[in-house]
Amino acid sequence: MRITDTAVSLVVPDPAASARFLVDHYGFAEVMSAPGFSSLAREDAGVHVVYLAPGLETMPPEQRDVLAQGLILAFVVEDLEGELARLQSGGVEITMPLTVEEWGERAFQTRDPNGVVVQLVDWNGPGATMAG
Repeated sequence: MRITDTAVSLVVPDPAASARFLVDHYGFAEVMSAPGFSSLAREDAGVHVVYLAPGLETMPPEQRDVLAQGLILAFVVEDLEGELARLQSGGVEITMPLTVEEWGERAFQTRDPNGVVVQLVDWNGPGATMAG
Protein backbone atom coordinates (compact mmCIF):
# COMPACT_ATOMS: atom_id res chain seq x y z
CA MET A 1 0.00 0.00 0.00
CA ARG A 2 1.10 3.54 -0.76
CA ILE A 3 -0.70 6.34 1.08
CA THR A 4 -0.92 9.45 -1.08
CA ASP A 5 -2.75 11.85 1.24
CA THR A 6 -4.31 12.02 4.70
CA ALA A 7 -7.57 13.49 5.98
CA VAL A 8 -9.49 13.55 9.22
CA SER A 9 -13.26 13.95 8.86
CA LEU A 10 -15.34 15.34 11.71
CA VAL A 11 -19.13 15.52 11.93
CA VAL A 12 -20.04 18.81 13.60
CA PRO A 13 -23.29 20.78 13.93
CA ASP A 14 -21.96 23.77 11.95
CA PRO A 15 -19.19 22.81 9.46
CA ALA A 16 -18.88 26.38 8.16
CA ALA A 17 -18.12 27.73 11.66
CA SER A 18 -15.36 25.17 12.27
CA ALA A 19 -13.95 25.83 8.80
CA ARG A 20 -13.86 29.61 9.41
CA PHE A 21 -12.04 29.02 12.71
CA LEU A 22 -9.22 27.07 11.00
CA VAL A 23 -9.05 29.58 8.13
CA ASP A 24 -9.11 32.69 10.32
CA HIS A 25 -6.83 31.53 13.13
CA TYR A 26 -4.72 28.63 11.85
CA GLY A 27 -3.99 29.57 8.25
CA PHE A 28 -5.88 26.75 6.57
CA ALA A 29 -7.50 27.27 3.17
CA GLU A 30 -10.80 25.82 2.05
CA VAL A 31 -10.03 23.57 -0.92
CA MET A 32 -13.48 22.06 -1.47
CA SER A 33 -16.95 22.79 -0.17
CA ALA A 34 -20.58 21.93 -0.74
CA PRO A 35 -23.68 22.22 1.43
CA GLY A 36 -22.83 20.46 4.70
CA PHE A 37 -19.19 19.82 3.71
CA SER A 38 -15.92 21.71 3.92
CA SER A 39 -12.40 20.42 3.24
CA LEU A 40 -9.43 22.46 4.44
CA ALA A 41 -5.69 22.12 3.94
CA ARG A 42 -2.30 23.73 4.46
CA GLU A 43 0.69 22.82 2.32
CA ASP A 44 2.81 22.30 5.43
CA ALA A 45 0.26 20.40 7.55
CA GLY A 46 0.29 17.02 5.82
CA VAL A 47 -3.42 16.51 6.52
CA HIS A 48 -6.78 17.71 5.24
CA VAL A 49 -9.38 18.57 7.86
CA VAL A 50 -12.90 17.82 6.64
CA TYR A 51 -16.03 19.02 8.42
CA LEU A 52 -19.33 17.28 7.69
CA ALA A 53 -22.85 18.21 8.75
CA PRO A 54 -24.91 15.64 10.63
CA GLY A 55 -27.37 13.63 8.56
CA LEU A 56 -25.49 13.65 5.25
CA GLU A 57 -27.04 10.96 3.06
CA THR A 58 -23.63 10.14 1.54
CA MET A 59 -22.50 8.67 4.86
CA PRO A 60 -23.51 5.24 6.16
CA PRO A 61 -26.68 5.55 8.27
CA GLU A 62 -24.92 4.52 11.51
CA GLN A 63 -22.39 7.38 11.10
CA ARG A 64 -24.66 10.21 9.96
CA ASP A 65 -25.45 11.68 13.35
CA VAL A 66 -22.37 10.73 15.38
CA LEU A 67 -20.75 14.03 16.29
CA ALA A 68 -17.01 14.48 16.75
CA GLN A 69 -16.18 14.47 20.44
CA GLY A 70 -13.30 13.57 22.70
CA LEU A 71 -10.64 14.16 20.07
CA ILE A 72 -7.85 16.67 19.70
CA LEU A 73 -6.59 18.16 16.42
CA ALA A 74 -2.92 18.58 17.32
CA PHE A 75 -0.45 20.48 15.16
CA VAL A 76 3.29 20.55 15.92
CA VAL A 77 4.69 24.06 15.46
CA GLU A 78 8.13 25.66 15.58
CA ASP A 79 7.33 28.79 17.65
CA LEU A 80 4.85 27.73 20.31
CA GLU A 81 5.09 30.93 22.38
CA GLY A 82 4.78 33.06 19.24
CA GLU A 83 1.64 31.18 18.17
CA LEU A 84 0.18 31.51 21.65
CA ALA A 85 0.75 35.27 21.61
CA ARG A 86 -0.66 35.57 18.07
CA LEU A 87 -3.85 33.69 18.94
CA GLN A 88 -4.34 35.61 22.19
CA SER A 89 -3.90 38.96 20.42
CA GLY A 90 -6.45 37.76 17.84
CA GLY A 91 -9.02 37.21 20.57
CA VAL A 92 -8.94 33.40 20.53
CA GLU A 93 -9.78 31.91 23.92
CA ILE A 94 -7.03 29.65 25.26
CA THR A 95 -8.91 26.76 26.87
CA MET A 96 -5.82 24.98 28.22
CA PRO A 97 -2.84 27.13 29.17
CA LEU A 98 0.66 26.34 28.00
CA THR A 99 1.68 23.20 29.86
CA VAL A 100 4.93 21.26 29.99
CA GLU A 101 4.86 17.49 30.44
CA GLU A 102 7.69 15.51 32.03
CA TRP A 103 8.37 13.75 28.69
CA GLY A 104 9.10 17.11 27.00
CA GLU A 105 5.79 17.89 25.30
CA ARG A 106 4.67 21.50 25.57
CA ALA A 107 1.16 22.38 24.46
CA PHE A 108 -1.81 24.70 24.73
CA GLN A 109 -5.37 24.33 23.46
CA THR A 110 -8.24 26.26 21.94
CA ARG A 111 -11.76 25.14 20.94
CA ASP A 112 -13.55 25.90 17.71
CA PRO A 113 -17.21 27.05 17.70
CA ASN A 114 -18.37 23.40 17.63
CA GLY A 115 -16.19 22.43 20.60
CA VAL A 116 -13.46 20.67 18.60
CA VAL A 117 -10.16 21.00 20.51
CA VAL A 118 -7.28 22.43 18.48
CA GLN A 119 -3.91 21.98 20.18
CA LEU A 120 -0.56 23.45 19.24
CA VAL A 121 2.43 21.51 20.51
CA ASP A 122 6.20 21.25 20.40
CA TRP A 123 8.69 18.83 21.94
CA ASN A 124 11.13 21.38 23.37
CA GLY A 125 10.54 20.89 27.09
CA PRO A 126 12.93 19.22 29.53
CA GLY A 127 13.01 15.46 28.95
CA ALA A 128 12.08 15.70 25.25
CA THR A 129 13.09 12.67 23.22
CA MET A 130 11.15 13.43 20.01
CA ALA A 131 12.06 15.90 17.31
CA GLY A 132 9.12 17.93 15.95
